[in-house]
Amino acid sequence: MPAFSTIIWFLGGVVLFFFIWRVGIGMLRSMTTSLPPPPPAGEMRRINVRYRCGVCGVELRMVMAPDEDPPPPKHCLEDMDLVAPID
Repeated sequence: MPAFSTIIWFLGGVVLFFFIWRVGIGMLRSMTTSLPPPPPAGEMRRINVRYRCGVCGVELRMVMAPDEDPPPPKHCLEDMDLVAPID
């Protein structure tokens, strides 16, 4: 008869194997699905753009816009400058 700790280690290994297997199958299935079509014109899109005011230095992060390249907002009655990403 094997020791109790050996049975526990074996069952833990089986559970870990099935967990890793399910995660791997889920990742493979997620890579095979096609991308959704782009939203129709006029709907808000997710973006990540940062602007800085050249006069006072206030910064703004825009996360939603009707198109991919929105016009810069105005602050201190002037257009804000686009801040280049760090990457």
